[in-house]
Amino acid sequence: MHEAPPTPSPTSPAVPAEPLSHGLKQRHLTMLGLGGVIGAGLFVGSGAGIAVAGPAIVVSYLIAGALAMLVMRMLGEMSAAMPASGSFSVHAERALGRWAGFSVGWLYWFLLVVVLAVEATAAAQIAHGWVPGVEPWAWVLLFMVVFTVANLTAVKNFGEFEFWFASLKVGAIVVFLVLGGLAVFGLLPDTDPVGMTNLTGEGGFLPNGWSGVVSGVLTVVFAFGGLEVVTIAAAETDDPARAVGRAVRSAVVRILFFYVGSMLVIVTVLPWTAQQAGLSPYVKVLDAIGVPSAGQIMNIVVFVALLSALNANLYGSSRMIFSLAERGEAPRGLLKVSDGGAEKGSGAQEGAGGVPRRAVLASVAFGFVSVVLNLLWPDTVFLYMLNSVGAVLLFVWALIAASQLRLRARLEQEAPDALALRMWWFPYLTWVTLAGLLGVLLLMLTDDAARPQVLWSAGATALVLLVAVGREWRERRARRAPRR
Repeated sequence: MHEAPPTPSPTSPAVPAEPLSHGLKQRHLTMLGLGGVIGAGLFVGSGAGIAVAGPAIVVSYLIAGALAMLVMRMLGEMSAAMPASGSFSVHAERALGRWAGFSVGWLYWFLLVVVLAVEATAAAQIAHGWVPGVEPWAWVLLFMVVFTVANLTAVKNFGEFEFWFASLKVGAIVVFLVLGGLAVFGLLPDTDPVGMTNLTGEGGFLPNGWSGVVSGVLTVVFAFGGLEVVTIAAAETDDPARAVGRAVRSAVVRILFFYVGSMLVIVTVLPWTAQQAGLSPYVKVLDAIGVPSAGQIMNIVVFVALLSALNANLYGSSRMIFSLAERGEAPRGLLKVSDGGAEKGSGAQEGAGGVPRRAVLASVAFGFVSVVLNLLWPDTVFLYMLNSVGAVLLFVWALIAASQLRLRARLEQEAPDALALRMWWFPYLTWVTLAGLLGVLLLMLTDDAARPQVLWSAGATALVLLVAVGREWRERRARRAPRR
């Protein structure tokens, strides 16, 4: 296990040169940024937010989206200056020490492989509804095998899958916004102008007050998770610094537009009381404006969104554990990449080489375990497991902000030219973001439904931190021991 200095210079490499392929193109990264975060949480989960916030869900999405946008700007700044497959895990190690890189890396890997099980199972349920003769477990097996094979081959296969998946999701939202906008102004056949009646009726814009807005934030903030994969994937492009900067700039603003725009259309076209938790508000709107087979159309979109998230999470988890292995924080056997990569001394090219296949298999293996637990004990063992990662995303975001505080100051002194993308109003907005994340966590503790997630996630985080600190203590003790 190699030894990293506690506060390495941000301008000096903290990890070996990346032996991964450079098969991802700018179009892959841009579309991954746009579509990677658009999932079932938006298409279905947004109904729960509308149910608690009413029309003010638009404000809830603005607040949650602003937090996500600020975090991504910070992450984009660090990734453009120091691109690496481990992204924020590498940044945390450089800024705060090995314990931070180890902790955030393993927590994020655990988060992805657990959520992977939820996505695979949900997609299998939809497919089972279309083909009842095939059991859900068989669909899960098929999805896992297909995406494992895709991730074991050239990285450009992952990029192409995500490009077309994301294109469909983005296209679906654009069509929805256009149809919804036409419906609001009565420009569709057999429709009358809706106007702003539904925004002010049924209790007004704030039917449940500002407490409803806060509850809406707690419901929707996790829908923005997934943007981080863009900075992980940037390391496998030809020009990582430029690619991640362009992807972050385009993604956060457009995603905020898609999310807030969708919610504005939904609560304008229909009264907010017409929405129900667990049912897609998109289907309700499409049905209301006379789109035939709206339910099946949205089922297809949600199905694609789930498979897209599964693919992205498998990719992200494999690269994260590979990066941990590079820094001696995971088994070194996971470092082996497929033929054609840097291990043969020819440089990683766009072909089938440079893929960390053992890291992919390690991630998918735990993913299979999670799926089995979800199928066998969804309300016991897997529920505890899911709760243990429920708030991890907020912990990851907080460490990203803390890392940026340290690294930005050092970069300005040691390598100002590396700051191609800068965080706005540093350090004030970084501190505001940290305060916002802490506020969300505290509010979750006061919410009966969210409290178990915070407590279980805090327990999982404490366990990982304990392991990280214990490893460093043992290594220090070993270094101080007299040699015989």
